Amino acid sequence: MSGFDIDRVFAVGVHDRPANTPDAPSEVTKSLNDFLLQFRVGGEFIYRDKLRANLLLKQNYLEVDLRHIALYNEELAHSIQDRPGDVLPLFEFAATKAARSIMFPLAGGSADRIEAAEKTIPNIQISIKTGLNMLQFRDLTANTLTKLVRVPGIVISASVLSSRATKLVIQCRACRNTKVLFPPSGLGGLGSGSDRGLPRYCDSYDHQTLKLQEAPDMVPVGELPRHMLLSADRQLTGQVVPGNHIIATGIYSTFQVAKMKSNASAPALRQPYLKVVHLEFVSGTSSGSSTNSPFGSRFAPQEEEEFREMARSEGFYERFARSVAPNIKKAITCLLFGGSKKVLPDGMRLRGDINVLLLGDPGTAKSQLLKFVEKVAPIAVYTSGKGLSAAGLTATVQRDAVSREFYLEGGAMVLADTGVVCIDEFDKMRDEDRVAIHEAMEQQTISIAKAGITTVLNSRTSVLAAANPVWGRYDEGKSPGETIAQHVMNIHMNRTDANEDGEVAGEIDIDKMKRYISFCKARCAPRLSDEASEMLSSHFVALRSEIQEVERMNDERSSIPITVRQLEAIIRISESLAKITLSTKVQPHHVEEAIRLFKFSTMDAVSAGSVEGLSRGELMEEMNKIERDLKRRLPIGWSTSYQSLVKEFVTQQGYSSHALERSLFIMEKREIIRFSGQKKVVHRIGV
Repeated sequence: MSGFDIDRVFAVGVHDRPANTPDAPSEVTKSLNDFLLQFRVGGEFIYRDKLRANLLLKQNYLEVDLRHIALYNEELAHSIQDRPGDVLPLFEFAATKAARSIMFPLAGGSADRIEAAEKTIPNIQISIKTGLNMLQFRDLTANTLTKLVRVPGIVISASVLSSRATKLVIQCRACRNTKVLFPPSGLGGLGSGSDRGLPRYCDSYDHQTLKLQEAPDMVPVGELPRHMLLSADRQLTGQVVPGNHIIATGIYSTFQVAKMKSNASAPALRQPYLKVVHLEFVSGTSSGSSTNSPFGSRFAPQEEEEFREMARSEGFYERFARSVAPNIKKAITCLLFGGSKKVLPDGMRLRGDINVLLLGDPGTAKSQLLKFVEKVAPIAVYTSGKGLSAAGLTATVQRDAVSREFYLEGGAMVLADTGVVCIDEFDKMRDEDRVAIHEAMEQQTISIAKAGITTVLNSRTSVLAAANPVWGRYDEGKSPGETIAQHVMNIHMNRTDANEDGEVAGEIDIDKMKRYISFCKARCAPRLSDEASEMLSSHFVALRSEIQEVERMNDERSSIPITVRQLEAIIRISESLAKITLSTKVQPHHVEEAIRLFKFSTMDAVSAGSVEGLSRGELMEEMNKIERDLKRRLPIGWSTSYQSLVKEFVTQQGYSSHALERSLFIMEKREIIRFSGQKKVVHRIGV
């Protein structure tokens, strides 16, 4: 017995199968031994040579492809799928026997040589690589129990390594007599208080417990993501860290949870887990998009040709941006593709991921954009800043219920490694929690120093955040005509034209977008051309001059300084624009579009508030003067016409009509004045 069950009693059949049947253990072992020694492709003995190479490297481990076993003996492959718990121990016994025959071909003639072979070559671990269809967590039922299954997910925690004994030598403290025990699993309950173990004579193996969570895009609406415990041993331990997207192949098993109150009245209720026999890493695409989807950089030739045709098509960048969201955010398109990661000769890494903050009034579909990115990004995690803590974003420290050891459980930014983390309600986060993501955004790592655990986790993510303006409401400094109402009406009225089939013209299917993003990230890493570099440097100097001019006009420091960090941002945007069309070089037209996007967002924010030729400071000064003069001109309880105010302040005193309109709007909000007669009469009602 192996896995999590320790000192449990079970009933099993005691009558073995007839020795001459194909399913007899001796026959199965012989078939497996013959497969390892004789299977070849062309003139190459694959597993015999691989086993020898691993042994020379002191690796007592062999990975076997189940498809090769099916080619050699189909019934044997079916036995491994249906009865892995029975067949895999026989497979490891056969592999150990084959290894000893390879390394010590003359050992059969001498007892000393046999003993030397057994000491030199311990048991070989077999890892089974399969091409089985993947099952989601919710597809694992009683029918799949004890079967070989393949499950995708995200590793959210990994325990520290522990040792489990296979051979235990204990010695009596009084008489010094020794006794050899072969525990089924673990050390619990063996020996008495007067016995002590002799570690140097014991045999043990490494064991690790992992926790796997199902992919976020496979969780039905309104349900929590499901988890599963994984039991890994020997060479399969220490392979993954929290945040890794993996496909785990293993034996679907159950174990009895000790001291569990809910099980007190139900002794037959058992907890499922997966005894791992193979780990497969996933990168560049979601781990749960479909049961048959290809992974990583596996793209069919027809799909590659289709993607290259798309990249060469006229106006593809505009078309892809329209597919992200009508009339919006080419910057989000750039975020989905990202720039090029760079590793300098001294080992320093420069990130290629692009971070975007959407800042806008309520009701402008910011959350919908984030939800869309969560669907279309190959790896994405969506979270809301309201109630979000720094630990939930980075990592939490948990304590194992059995071993009482501390271990890390990854947060949102760790789970979104190599993907996108969408943070809604960014302005609702506490300042001390928001600071926690600064390191992850720039250095792309998360440093942990909690409960004696000091480590660094990868967080190679792009951050897409959405926030409301200050105070979380509409700008009081804007009149109703300047609000977003017209834009909201356009969203509901002016839909994009659809074709005869009802499909929106020019849009790309979400699944195809997801696959295309994965393809571009896997196959393309653009670099700056000489012309693009020259254009970037000259534009950056011009931007610095423009900011200095704005600061001089407003007589105040700019809210957004232009530094080298902004230059790096423009470079990343340029690289992402080249990546969209699978271009290996960043050309001048890519730089021009990156500069346009940068000016449209950042530079407009710098000069925000400047209207009718007035800077923000001059406009506020006019508004303060108008309010002060109006209070003196109109005592409490008095009234005047709106036109007389326009004549006095705009025509006679030379104030701008925009400043007067804003002043009256704000004073009405503060209940200093009140309008009547369709805004024709102004009443002074308060101070």
